[in-house]
Amino acid sequence: MIDPQSGELHLGVVGAGAMGQGIVQVALTGGMTVSVYDASQGAAQRAAATVAQRIDRLVEKGQFGKDEATAARRRLKIVDGLAGLAGSHVVIEAVYENLELKQKIFAELEAIVDGSCVLASNTSSLLIASIARACRARERIAGMHFFNPVPLMKLVEVVRGPDTSAAVIGFLSGLGKRMGRVPVTVKDAPGFLVNLGGRAYTTEAMRLLHERVATPAQIDAVMRDGCGFRMGPLELADLTGIDVNYPVSQFIYDGYNQDPRLKTSFPHRALYEAGRLGRKTGQGSYRYGQNGARIDDTSADHVTTAAPAVKLVLSEMDETALSFIAGLGAQILDHDDGNSPIIAELLGEDCTTHAVRTGAHHRRLVGIDLTCDTSRRVTIMTAPGADTAARDGVAALIAASGRAVTAIKDSPGFIAQRLRAMIANLGCEMAQIGIATPEEIDLAMRLGLNYPLGPLELAEHLGLADTIAILERAQAITGDDRYRPSLWLKRRAGLGLPIHTPD
Repeated sequence: MIDPQSGELHLGVVGAGAMGQGIVQVALTGGMTVSVYDASQGAAQRAAATVAQRIDRLVEKGQFGKDEATAARRRLKIVDGLAGLAGSHVVIEAVYENLELKQKIFAELEAIVDGSCVLASNTSSLLIASIARACRARERIAGMHFFNPVPLMKLVEVVRGPDTSAAVIGFLSGLGKRMGRVPVTVKDAPGFLVNLGGRAYTTEAMRLLHERVATPAQIDAVMRDGCGFRMGPLELADLTGIDVNYPVSQFIYDGYNQDPRLKTSFPHRALYEAGRLGRKTGQGSYRYGQNGARIDDTSADHVTTAAPAVKLVLSEMDETALSFIAGLGAQILDHDDGNSPIIAELLGEDCTTHAVRTGAHHRRLVGIDLTCDTSRRVTIMTAPGADTAARDGVAALIAASGRAVTAIKDSPGFIAQRLRAMIANLGCEMAQIGIATPEEIDLAMRLGLNYPLGPLELAEHLGLADTIAILERAQAITGDDRYRPSLWLKRRAGLGLPIHTPD
């Protein structure tokens, strides 16, 4: 097996679509000789022209040398059949997701390439075990899952099949680094790492829609303004396409024997069945114009003409809530006057459960989420039958401080708590079942999905005990095992250990 850093390395690429083109580009800029084949007439030639144009643009931007670009273009070869890849040291297959086609390609490649040639699939969903099943030398077959667009997305998942040798994993990791990617070694399992880990963000948002807790605009605004995500879960789903994320969600859910923690909800299917696939069709959770810009006029902000509340009652003594209210300038009563709004900072509870537990009057009870950044937006919620005057008085008081207010219906864990706890819990479960190391899980999720924190880092940020409290209270209130805490999380919280502590 050749050294992946060798100047003589020859890479073969099967498939000249968007992913194949990206792989060709980063291989050329990494100094490799690349041969590309595509079964569609003229596709490889068009791909070569596109890659050459992209490399020229890198030169124009000063990101690549002119002489280097000339040499890179000369190293790109187009072949008219798989036989043209016979001299490759490694071949990456990047055709569409069809198991029979991939198995056929790998079987044919085995008869063509040298015995030391490494064979990798860029599959995003199919198991490497399935692709390699009909091959003779399964130890040299692995996954090398890039992310679109390849030149911009630094992550590559190196997927270890059941028979993949350690030498092949090491070779592909070195190859990824030479391409300028960050390789993460991943277990062969449904969704690998990033597609599995990304389920919680989408599916819990769909669950909030299903329960009519909040609107898409409210959910997205809370996650952007309060939690540091670049995009909210529903606008992100519209961008990637419901025709992509709904089937992937179902595939992973079934692949893990329908674990409730991976289940999506009916609003997701409803969009899919209606053909409301997001930006590509002009409608998903939002509506879009011809240029892809949103044309919805819905707002996440609760606007009221009510006068700000001047007196408030704390349901339970809480230093965080006390400090927050004091900063608003309202008077905090030392007893319930039977008229003023009652404020409760809730962790995993909804207002209904809190009112039943404490005896607080549910009509005047206003829950506030103080677990996330409240400098721009504050989420409040009320129980069924609540007095809107109490809610609006609190909303007006918060808005007077320059913050936006999102007012939602009763929900165990509001929006941010539920979504972040579910992301953290799924990350912990991935560590528990050995998808990758805890550190690599965090790295992959930051690079692959632009999360502000990796899922295990998020558990540490929330606090392990608080993360468990949110999950267990949501599980108790809803009776739904989708909130079942991972053993990885429970054990480290119980023992007072950092979340990244290995077994």
